[in-house]
Amino acid sequence: MRSTMTIATKLIDDAGLTGDMRAGVVPGLEVALASLADVQGLTTEGRAQAMAQFQGNLGRLAAIVADRKAHPEIADVVIDRPVFILGLPRCGTSMLHALIGADPLIRTPLSWEVAIPSPPPEAATFDTDARADAFDGYVDANFSGKWADVKKAHPIGARIPQECGMILESAFQGINPAMMFSVPAFYQWYRSADTSFGYRVHKMWLQHLAWRNPRARWVLKVQEHAYHLPELLSAYPDAMFVQPHRDPVTVLASISRLIEVIRSVAFAQQDRAALGEELLHLWNDGQVASMAARQARPALPILDIGYRALVADPVAMARRIYDFAGIEWTTTGEAAMHRWLVDNPAGKHGAHRYELGDFGLTEDRVRSVYADYIAAYADHI
Repeated sequence: MRSTMTIATKLIDDAGLTGDMRAGVVPGLEVALASLADVQGLTTEGRAQAMAQFQGNLGRLAAIVADRKAHPEIADVVIDRPVFILGLPRCGTSMLHALIGADPLIRTPLSWEVAIPSPPPEAATFDTDARADAFDGYVDANFSGKWADVKKAHPIGARIPQECGMILESAFQGINPAMMFSVPAFYQWYRSADTSFGYRVHKMWLQHLAWRNPRARWVLKVQEHAYHLPELLSAYPDAMFVQPHRDPVTVLASISRLIEVIRSVAFAQQDRAALGEELLHLWNDGQVASMAARQARPALPILDIGYRALVADPVAMARRIYDFAGIEWTTTGEAAMHRWLVDNPAGKHGAHRYELGDFGLTEDRVRSVYADYIAAYADHI
């Protein structure tokens, strides 16, 4: 078998990355490949899926770099006070992201443009770009069979806001490989890595997407920002944050089922108890890092909100976030949010069913591991 270094070199050469971009992706790519080689029980299909994903990441980054070289003015695009939605998974963050993204004043990265970023999207054709239909065709073809249940738990579609995970993944400094393929060595590397390069790439993406289709403000989300807030702030010193909170007992049951479904193509068999234990600590690691970063920066502009208050009146919560972030509230934006709620009722694609005990976990065990988090945010849980 070829060495990890040889495989990484070929993948990077094929993508055409050079210079600092090449150097930036090497550490994470090599660790991801080495960790993947050690995974037990990965199917042939799963291994091919992982390699295709790595190639896609490199290709998307190479496209961003090439467009930036052809149009140096992209580097001058200003990203003003971006708002990042943090929080544990399954806390209503995707719903909140999409709801706010319905406002025509707000820019969120849509799934189709993150999947196929080049050429840079343009305002005049944004709603009719053929890449959106191509992405929906990909979703229809791939999110069926074993993956059909993913859509019950997480919205997927061309014009649905994409999480930052896929953007950070293009720098090989994101958590997605650990979610898809259970690569513990990569996850441990990611936890302790300096991800400044990842956030440099993240900003390149936002400038790329905003160049010919700007809006007043960016609103972004992914849970993994919690692990590396200092690096995020190095790229976006004026960033603002919103953090929904929910009982981790419910969170762990829901996310365990979702990750089980996501991994179902990569693994013929899964140990549910091992999966529950893995995710129990993985998401707590992020909260521990986040709480430490917040404690070190008491003036950090962050709004804590409760999941129950969010789902009770999403539009009212959006307005509260706008007031906090200094975003203009308009009747047009409010009407768009109400339309989005009508068009996207809870359970639109079927019920997402899960039980904590299915994954070898108990309420007492979860509350013990998350004791510090629960104590810190009790008023919002």
